[in-house]
Amino acid sequence: MQTLQKILPKYTIVLGVILAATVLYLVTRGNTVHIDIYPVKKMELIQAIYATGYVDADRTAELRNELSGTVGRILAREGERVEEGESILEFEERQPALAAREAQAAYAEQKSEADDRRVKLARNRNLFRAGAISRQELDNAEKESRKADDLLEQRELQLKSRKEDLKKLAVTAPVSGVLTLQDARAGDYLVSGTLVATIVDTASYVLNVEVDELDVPRLRTGQAATVALDAFPDSRFEASVSRIVPRTDRVTKTSRVYLDFSEPVEGMQAGMTATANIVYSTRQNALLVPKSSVFSELRGKYVWRIVDGRLQKRQVAAGAGDMTFVEILDGLAEGDSVALKPEERFREGMEARHIGHGS
Repeated sequence: MQTLQKILPKYTIVLGVILAATVLYLVTRGNTVHIDIYPVKKMELIQAIYATGYVDADRTAELRNELSGTVGRILAREGERVEEGESILEFEERQPALAAREAQAAYAEQKSEADDRRVKLARNRNLFRAGAISRQELDNAEKESRKADDLLEQRELQLKSRKEDLKKLAVTAPVSGVLTLQDARAGDYLVSGTLVATIVDTASYVLNVEVDELDVPRLRTGQAATVALDAFPDSRFEASVSRIVPRTDRVTKTSRVYLDFSEPVEGMQAGMTATANIVYSTRQNALLVPKSSVFSELRGKYVWRIVDGRLQKRQVAAGAGDMTFVEILDGLAEGDSVALKPEERFREGMEARHIGHGS
């Protein structure tokens, strides 16, 4: 019993030391945070409007047949390039060609008649001046010549009409481009006005985007834009605002804006989906911090500044920003460091040990 009484104080002292060390460790660890620290610096602040849309073409043409008939030959198919005036398809109807030949023969016959009447009129005028024929005979010759000329004009108009009908036997391209639709086959019977082909001028590609009505006042023609096409996820393309349609859709609350590409994009097609960032403001040497480092409290904006390795809550005045950064107008200076991601457990004076630097 005596031996136990001598041993217990020793154990009590040891347990007390262990308990004190444990408390000290927990307290120390509780006052230390491991965080990402971002060095405050001046950079270029680019503000842009985000918009979505699709690739469109300024020059397109829908081709419709003007005559009803049966398709005889297909001369161009979908995906092929055609030049202005080139035939896409031809009808096999023979009646327009026959009518054109008949009109040509009638015109030639009447022209010969009119020429003869002119020669006869000239001769009669000479005879009248010589007193060989009467005034009545000269008047009759002039009347017959005018009648022949009038009939010749009619024949000429008929021939022109028949030739126009003959042209309608072929559907031709009004512009140069690529066929994106060719909806006819040899042997098909098509009534007049049927859509048989669509042509897109690939050199006229533009980007058609919708912009929120709140952003429209910031837009100006000529503003630069960066475009991303879903079909080319690893590439970015330069463009500029070319047209702003002055009308806001009452349902979507957006306005249509067209962007011109700076250079042709190989492989691009009409209808491809795209996004655009239209730059409306650029500020040099702006003091920027990540948006994630700024938090709101009591109607103010704050950051956790790192001073001598410890946290210090600092009120700041925030200005313009982009999708990632915000400009600090007051409260910080270049070279300061802030916590990249504030946490509720942060307290004034906590030791801040960084695990990396924000970029």
